[in-house]
Amino acid sequence: MVQPNEEEVWRIFVDGASSLTGCGVGVVIISPPGEKIRLALRIDSRVTNNEAEYEAVLAGIQAAREFGASWIILYSDSQLITQQIKGVYEAKDDKMLKYLQLIKAEQSKILSRSPCV
Repeated sequence: MVQPNEEEVWRIFVDGASSLTGCGVGVVIISPPGEKIRLALRIDSRVTNNEAEYEAVLAGIQAAREFGASWIILYSDSQLITQQIKGVYEAKDDKMLKYLQLIKAEQSKILSRSPCV
């Protein structure tokens, strides 16, 4: 596998949360030169914390792709989500499986241009 050099790597930091008063996600994308792009999104429908975490990952990957990212490193505090994306944990819940499929589809869009970390 080809390894990116540091000038090609985009870093995406994500977090999602759900509460009785609302749901939302936060994303910070750091471009290779170090520019920070911050996103905050409100989720209109009621979702679980895990679903909010997946929404954050999706938003981060989609935004980074729109900005031209070819190589990404994703940072999340959700062990469940990161391990499901890596394939270490199995997504058993139908909703989690659908989110995982969406993530893989987004990764393949980046991979079609060049490899993604």
